[in-house]
Amino acid sequence: MASLAARFGRGAMTNSWNDIKNADLVFVMGGNPAENHPCGFKWAIKARQERGAKIISVDVRYHRTAAVADMFVQIRPGSDIAFMGGLINYVIQNKKYDEEYIKHFTNATYIVKDTYNFDPTVGLFSGYDPEKRKYDTKLWDYERDEKGMVKKDMTMEHPRCVFQLLKQFYSRYTPEVVEKITGVPKEKFLEVAKLVAETGVPDKSMTHLYALGWTHHSWGTQVIGSMAILQLLLGNIGVPGGGVNALRGHANIQGMTDLAGEGRFLHGYLKPPTPEQQTLKDYIEANTPKPWDEGSMNYWSNYSKFIVSLLKSYFGDNATPENDFCYSYLPKQDKVISWDEAVDRMFRGKMEGVVSIGVNLLANTPNAKKTAVALSNLKWMVVMDPFETEMAAFWQHVENPESIKTEVFLLPSAVFAEKEGTKTNSARTLKWQYKAVEPPGEAKEELWFIGNLYMKLKELYQKEGGAFPDPILKARWPFQNPYHPTAEEVLALEINGVALDDIKDDKGNVVVKKGERLPGFIYLKDDGTTSCGMWLYCGVFPQSGNRAKSADLTDPSGLGIYPNYGYSWPANRRILYNRASAGPDGNPRSPKKKLVWWNAKEQKWVGYDVPDIKPDLPPEYGPFIMLPEGRGRLYSQFLVDGPFPEHYEPYESPVENVLHPKTPHNPVVKVYRSDLDLLGTPDKFPYAATTYRVTEHFHYWTKHIYGTSVLFQKMFVEIPEELAKELGIKEGEKVRIVTARGSAEAYALPTKRIKPLTVNGKKVYTVGIPIHWGFEGIVRGSLANLTTPFVWDPNSQTPEFKGFLCRIEKVKT
Repeated sequence: MASLAARFGRGAMTNSWNDIKNADLVFVMGGNPAENHPCGFKWAIKARQERGAKIISVDVRYHRTAAVADMFVQIRPGSDIAFMGGLINYVIQNKKYDEEYIKHFTNATYIVKDTYNFDPTVGLFSGYDPEKRKYDTKLWDYERDEKGMVKKDMTMEHPRCVFQLLKQFYSRYTPEVVEKITGVPKEKFLEVAKLVAETGVPDKSMTHLYALGWTHHSWGTQVIGSMAILQLLLGNIGVPGGGVNALRGHANIQGMTDLAGEGRFLHGYLKPPTPEQQTLKDYIEANTPKPWDEGSMNYWSNYSKFIVSLLKSYFGDNATPENDFCYSYLPKQDKVISWDEAVDRMFRGKMEGVVSIGVNLLANTPNAKKTAVALSNLKWMVVMDPFETEMAAFWQHVENPESIKTEVFLLPSAVFAEKEGTKTNSARTLKWQYKAVEPPGEAKEELWFIGNLYMKLKELYQKEGGAFPDPILKARWPFQNPYHPTAEEVLALEINGVALDDIKDDKGNVVVKKGERLPGFIYLKDDGTTSCGMWLYCGVFPQSGNRAKSADLTDPSGLGIYPNYGYSWPANRRILYNRASAGPDGNPRSPKKKLVWWNAKEQKWVGYDVPDIKPDLPPEYGPFIMLPEGRGRLYSQFLVDGPFPEHYEPYESPVENVLHPKTPHNPVVKVYRSDLDLLGTPDKFPYAATTYRVTEHFHYWTKHIYGTSVLFQKMFVEIPEELAKELGIKEGEKVRIVTARGSAEAYALPTKRIKPLTVNGKKVYTVGIPIHWGFEGIVRGSLANLTTPFVWDPNSQTPEFKGFLCRIEKVKT
């Protein structure tokens, strides 16, 4: 997600599930959708049945996606960027890129300052400070003219233009080097490269599907960025059947991210204020970019409208121009506490309490022993969940539980079928879910808990006062029953937003009356006349009704756009950056992929999808409207670990880094001092390990349910057959997976699905560990995260679950 935002300007599935049917090549790497997204994967099968599309699966193990793929490629855990670098190099060296697309729609022509460089022998970009373990990213900026616009070379021959730097950077990733690092034979790699390169023409497109197999690495952001680069080179972004498509693991993970559930943003990916931004003016100036190219729409220039409308949603009539719309009520923090930092603060005794809603922190977080200690250091903890989870019951399973002072409150919440509201799926589509049954016993939906919590806090502040009661007492809470808002009220009045005064167009005509719900975010204002809790969702519930409830399957395009099925952010757009489906002249780049185009007679953009550009901007404006360049980034100076994705080994690796042994790991990876002694080396832990999911269980929930628990009762671990023979381990025997953090016991499953690979002359075995068990539920087993390292991606703060080291021991009975 972070990498898509850095490369394109938005982070999400760029196309949609049903659009996969338009692909000529379905490239699956970093995910297993046939097993973990079985309903959505039907569109890949449809692409093959209806279009003759090929499916390629690249993964650590043979699984259900591999079983139905036209080609399966086994790869070593942690070597994905090397494989992607090889594909990028192949496309450039063989001139299979879409030259017109990259010249006009990417930053390939932009000239980079001479302060940028990369030393391939050391593996470091310019500006690295080894003491701080940080880069000075300002050294990676573009060259600018006197207006602040980026200098270009439209021939792409300047030695410091992005295209030439890209070409030079990836020239090291030859098929031979790819084989050395990944274990993929050169011939197999070239088969994949040839199929991929064939989609670099306007009438063909490749779609890429990935999931946590890519994000859960210490360089997860960068590997996603490598696919963004490849797809930009091939002209596969913004077109039917194209894109870089993240497959979210829950039905509403996308919605949680959009609405700031992870805490690193305000709603709609707005940035939290910092201590330097004491006034609203300071904040807006710091976060509103200026265009870097004459052809940039620079959509974030509307930032002030989004934040003021959000503040009006928070504080209503109390937010006025005179008091900076209550901006002073927002906390100003040096940095937002991420998941890893929160756990580490608890571990160090620097946090008093935690409220957990729908998160099993003990089972979800790496190095579960550390997490257990962290939870033990709290004074209080609230867990809102349908089941008694490992997190809620952690105190029953630690040494000396009598010494724990953490007071645990378990609030029984409703499951998905016991409440209504919207879910935002991987394709950014909001769809209404109706309640099937009432929650049992004392279980309540989250809106009941939150409504009661807010009202009780308000009553306490009214009664007792407090150091700073205003944000609570002056909050806008426009619900009929303030103790239990309904989901439809929240969607209509909070999220979608309303006009607080008549909204007029440039000619003075009233387009939205005072009190009406807003039809879209183009009507948002920064003068306090609009309220909107989530600008990206504005338009889902206009005055005409709840569009999330629509199930209209009309499809005028025949492309699977389905414009009236649910509501897709932003602006009900189904394919992001779709202006790129038309060429620099505005005409469709391919009649087969005709999506939006410039109507010269009417001087506006029209098409089957909502055009992803201001309707009256002429064709010379770039399609990537969320970036100040207006162009997709083959080179991004905003990522903290480098403007190009470079291969670094996982923090625990069975082999040295072939490219630069002096810098084996991501040099700015997040790892804490308390965890440095808990990192293993191959002499003690010789086997690579990875974690994954199975269809029969859903994360840590279904072990509480009889039906699915019967399907998979016991925790198992997959061991390559050859390794199992070496260790004398037979199927069904109990083994212990041991890492530098701890161990997990499981039943051995010798398998043909994970074969040993030869990596730079060394045989490398990989062990597969499913994640679904724990010490609560109908079926029980070890927590997989007793084994995983507390190492994190420095951009997205995601953990390195997919590549670490272990050894295997028999459990004596």
